[in-house]
Amino acid sequence: MAINLQKGQRISLEKTNGSKLQNICVGINWGAIEKKGMFGFGKTKEAVDLDASCALYGDAKNLSEVIYFGNLSSKDGAVRHSGDDLTGDMGGDDGLDNEVITLDFSRLNSSVNYVAFVLNSFRGHDFGAIPFASIRIYEGTPKLVNEVFAKYDIANGAGFAGHVSMVLGVFYKKNGEWKFNAIGEPTKDKKLEETVKTVTQSYL
Repeated sequence: MAINLQKGQRISLEKTNGSKLQNICVGINWGAIEKKGMFGFGKTKEAVDLDASCALYGDAKNLSEVIYFGNLSSKDGAVRHSGDDLTGDMGGDDGLDNEVITLDFSRLNSSVNYVAFVLNSFRGHDFGAIPFASIRIYEGTPKLVNEVFAKYDIANGAGFAGHVSMVLGVFYKKNGEWKFNAIGEPTKDKKLEETVKTVTQSYL
C-alpha cells in the first residue's frame, strides 16, 4: 500500500516484508495543458516541459553533483536520469512516468549523506495548471513498477498554484540507514540552479 506523502513527513525505506529498499525510482508524470482553439472552437494541446533533478551532498552538506537532463548519471553510476521529456503526455494520462531518476543506494559513494530531489517547470508553466502532475517513489525500473512505496499528488496539492519550482524531498543517511523527508515545498525559484541553492540553504 503506497503512502500518500504529506509535507514534512519522514519515512524509513522499509518494504512491507520488512526488508530495506536498495533500488529506488523517483518518477514524475504529467500531461500537456489543454486549451481552447482560436475563437473558442476546438481544443489544442500545449506541451509542458517539467524537469526532475537531484543533488548529491557530502558529509559537510557540501554539494558534490547535480543529476539533471544535461548530466544523466552520477560519477559512481548510482544515480541515473531517464532523459528529458519536453512535452508531457499529449494524448492524456498513459499511466507511465515521463521522467524517472533511479537511485541505487548500494552503489552510492559512501561520502554521500543527502540526495535531494527537485522539480522545475522549464518553460514557466504554473504547477496549478498542469494536468495530473504527480510523483511516485517505487521499486523497479523506469519501465517496470514492482512496488509503489510512496506517492505525492502535485496537481491536487494545496499551495502549488502560482509556482514553477519545488523541493520534492531529501533522502538522508542517519545511523547508517537511509530515510526520506517528504518536503513538498514550492519555492520562488525560476531555474534549477536557484532551486538547488534553496535546498542547500534551507532543507538539509
